[in-house]
Amino acid sequence: MKALFITEPGKTEIREIAPPIPGPSDTLLRVRYVGLCGSDLNTFRGKNPLVSYPRIPGHEVGAIIEQVGREAPSSLQAGMEVTLSPYTNCGTCAACRQGRFNCCRSNQTLGVQRDGALTEYLVAPGQKVFPSRGLALRALALVEPLTVGSHAVKRGRVSAGETVAVLGCGAIGLGAVAAARARGAHVVAVDIDDAKLALARDAGAALTVNTRREALHERLSEATGGHGPEVVVEAAGLAETYRAAVEEVAFAGRVVYVGYAKQAVSFETRLFVQKELDVLGSRNATPQDFERVIAMLAAGSFPVERVITRTAPFDQAGEALREWDAHPADFTKILVEL
Repeated sequence: MKALFITEPGKTEIREIAPPIPGPSDTLLRVRYVGLCGSDLNTFRGKNPLVSYPRIPGHEVGAIIEQVGREAPSSLQAGMEVTLSPYTNCGTCAACRQGRFNCCRSNQTLGVQRDGALTEYLVAPGQKVFPSRGLALRALALVEPLTVGSHAVKRGRVSAGETVAVLGCGAIGLGAVAAARARGAHVVAVDIDDAKLALARDAGAALTVNTRREALHERLSEATGGHGPEVVVEAAGLAETYRAAVEEVAFAGRVVYVGYAKQAVSFETRLFVQKELDVLGSRNATPQDFERVIAMLAAGSFPVERVITRTAPFDQAGEALREWDAHPADFTKILVEL
């Protein structure tokens, strides 16, 4: 079968490799769509410290079940359209012993620490596979990044009536916007790109702030009667947004960090104590997050097609990565079609 490799930073190659062989608890999937995400772009750029080369990228999947192992869940059948959770868990580390398998110390994500989904066929454990529930394959390839945003909202204990500011409106930020709105929150979406802010409004944001021309503090103060939002979700991964989250959140508020800052971040530490903040990290997603996002998309409340900036055929996947690298602001989500 064919597979796309990032052979070294800035270079891709389509190669022929042996098809995978499923075990008794596995499913064999025919891959139809793969979403490219920021980790794939960083792998292409040579800036992903978790990756060795060559590496097959991709972990956002829409696929069709070709074969079901005899020990896989009986609810799975050949012909089903599915997505999957791309994470592993060891079952023995401190996180796993608490049932928090999404932040397993030994996690290996498809396309990052191990070869990913940009192949014609893929083997996945049956318990990691989630049926479509009526979603199109293109929508299934969006589920995983949206679950990461949804998990961040769950970590922030967002409840109805609260104001939630989401800093960064890429796919993960949009997932946080939609999840917070589904919980009845008043959502403020923050970005520097008007097109992404328009998507955030479609996903459920009541207010948007473009910080290239508007003062974030003033807009958030206006929206909250001077108190600041009860919850801030940082999904941009920038030093300035890391600091802004702590500065802008309300007293006794919650800050959830889901973006990876690319440089060291210095804080005014008195704010952590003075505001008595809950500062939370958020990593990956749980099976419940997958089910929740699939249900949300099935309800038709999320702008699936407007989020997809480009659909590239498999033989142009490398070129799509190069274009994204050269013009990152032009893309929200790239799908590769196999």
